[in-house]
Amino acid sequence: MAPKKRDITTKDGAADVRNFLDKLAATPSVHTEKSRGRLLFAMDATASREPTWDTACQIQGDMFAQTSTLGGLDVQLAYYRGYKDFRATPWISTSADLIPYMAKVRCLGGQTQVERLLRYAVRETAKQKINALVFVGDCLEEDVDRVCTVAGELGMLGVPCFLFHEGQEPTASSAFKQIATLTRGAYCRFDASSAAQLRDLLAAVAVYAAGGRKALSDYSKGKAKPVLQIAHQLGAKSP
Repeated sequence: MAPKKRDITTKDGAADVRNFLDKLAATPSVHTEKSRGRLLFAMDATASREPTWDTACQIQGDMFAQTSTLGGLDVQLAYYRGYKDFRATPWISTSADLIPYMAKVRCLGGQTQVERLLRYAVRETAKQKINALVFVGDCLEEDVDRVCTVAGELGMLGVPCFLFHEGQEPTASSAFKQIATLTRGAYCRFDASSAAQLRDLLAAVAVYAAGGRKALSDYSKGKAKPVLQIAHQLGAKSP
């Protein structure tokens, strides 16, 4: 029997969010004022992911909307599904351009390809710096040591990975946390029913990618609870 999913609004779930935001606030900024932020938005598109994919399609616009005053954000969507099917869109600068790509995707059963995703990110950031990688998934069916080796390469290149884990699958939880540690990013568990929290967390990372820690601190003012927690934790950090 599959483990019961935990709502992010529960006491334990809220602790996960606070821990994630704390790590996000502590992540060194790799943004430069002369360039637009670049965010690699990666998702598991295997069969179990369809409900969350539909949710992400609806909320992704906030990633662009919240960064419009920071010089903008370029997003590339990457996903895997089916039998060794891995794809990535061009770099996209508006929500209107991203929606058609996401709407065409149909989730298909298959094995995870997290190692392949991370290797792709290594190659892509060698062409032009990626400010952050966001990954949304629920499991990992690969050799953890191999995956973490590539994560270490990303860490050396200064690309923080922010992993949003749906559910409580233990192997994935352990591996995703290690990837976050190796890349100086962060890990957060969420429940598929908590679309508002996922939206706020995605927007927070987008703001970080576009403008760095100061922009994230400014963005946090007057926002919903998960984002307000960022402001609190940034206040406890040295500049």
